[in-house]
Amino acid sequence: MEMLNALILILFLILGFISIFKFSRKTLKPKTKPSTNLTSYPVIGSILSFNRNRHRLLQWYTDLLRLSPSQTITVDLLFGRRTIITANPGNVEHILKTNFYNFPKGKPFTELLGDLLGGGIFNSDGELWSSQRKLASHEFTMRSLREFTFEILREEVQNRLIPVLSSAVDGGRTVDFQEVLKRFAFDVVSKVSLGWDPDCLDLTRPVPDLVKAFDVAAEISARRATEPVYAVWKLKRLLNVGSERRLRAAIKTVHMSVSEIIRAKKKSLEIGDDLSDKQDLLSRFLAAGYSEEAVRDTVISFIMAGRDTTSAAMTWLFWLLSKNDDMEKKILGEVKNKGSLGLGFEDLREMSYTKACLCEAMRLYPPVAWDSKHAANDDVLPDGTLVNKGDKVTYFPYGMGRMEKVWGQDWEEFKPNRWFEEEPNYGTKPVLKSVSSFKFPVFQAGPRVCIGKEMAFMQMKYVVGSVLSEFKIIPVCKNRPVFVPLLTAHMAGGLMVKIKRREHL
Repeated sequence: MEMLNALILILFLILGFISIFKFSRKTLKPKTKPSTNLTSYPVIGSILSFNRNRHRLLQWYTDLLRLSPSQTITVDLLFGRRTIITANPGNVEHILKTNFYNFPKGKPFTELLGDLLGGGIFNSDGELWSSQRKLASHEFTMRSLREFTFEILREEVQNRLIPVLSSAVDGGRTVDFQEVLKRFAFDVVSKVSLGWDPDCLDLTRPVPDLVKAFDVAAEISARRATEPVYAVWKLKRLLNVGSERRLRAAIKTVHMSVSEIIRAKKKSLEIGDDLSDKQDLLSRFLAAGYSEEAVRDTVISFIMAGRDTTSAAMTWLFWLLSKNDDMEKKILGEVKNKGSLGLGFEDLREMSYTKACLCEAMRLYPPVAWDSKHAANDDVLPDGTLVNKGDKVTYFPYGMGRMEKVWGQDWEEFKPNRWFEEEPNYGTKPVLKSVSSFKFPVFQAGPRVCIGKEMAFMQMKYVVGSVLSEFKIIPVCKNRPVFVPLLTAHMAGGLMVKIKRREHL
């Protein structure tokens, strides 16, 4: 498959060089941008540099942004295509809020995920997005949905997650904690979104086909964006070869499986069940009168957004806490103060230190490393960067978390205290600092800010508090894990751990 990609790339490069001599008849001379050392040639732009670094784009972009006085770089690609990448909070605010309507996701982005997500809320613009957003926002503000989600969360943690970890302790087994958290998250989001229980935490059973198909579809869809020539994946899709062939099969499994669940839910309505009494999102959307295809795309989007983001954030936090005993003890102190009956719905609001630790973990290892829009019209960013109509404009949470200009000289340190007005002390109630979402855009910001943000924090705080109160998580590998960005980021090779039962607090 690498050979096929290389042949297609060579074809487009040849066409590019033919264009140079046919239309410009100028000698090929590089243009070097002094602030970034990013070399660009006529017609083919920076595609040679991009291709050399496509397997390390995170670090490459971060290094270039550190060298840029404005924390913004422009990467010129084949035939004049431009990508503007920024870690500048002022630019992020302009893109996500101030001039929001000039920066939709755009057709080039929605095409990348369109085969999988269709016209779902996370892959649509304009009126289609607006109508879905209004419905989803209404449902997510309902206390009934929050309470329904919390009950599912508590049941899944107490009846499945804790027993699975206890079994690992009793058997002395090493487990992939990232995989356990991913299975847990898929159970929760499936119950909340579909009213369907995949029972992924039963480790004696194979992973359901729907779960495997989601993994394949998400990975290949994400890798489309790293092709140095945009038309490469489209040609592979047209020919139905390689990764695009596997993607088509995975998407077919996802769509068929979800559609079967939807049809079963609709059938329950036909035989007299009152769907308006159901609490899961699928029942709520069907009750609102949406078509089967629209509901399918919407719930797939929610599953995609909810299944790996929280598990990724928690995986990195557990690893970071294993290196920082003092922070772990502070979380345990916070949990201990909530009493012996376990964490309640209202208790989670008071877990400020746990939330600070989660924010700090996501600053360093954001579940979504980057997000892109496409300019509808010419514009100028606050730092003076010119934007042409059609340009891809990417804000970069991973790089932002590593900018000294944004977070200070200690950006590399895991310091939950940076999220408080004053350093919290025992006996005093810590007050979380108000941090701009444009400085910390891991949940996006502006009109498209994540509507499930508070539910995500509820889930993560409950899991972290419940697990730490029962177990000590000890990573087996001493090397620093590798951060892999796809649609949602993950830890390469998983997080292999030993689990020890903790003495009762």
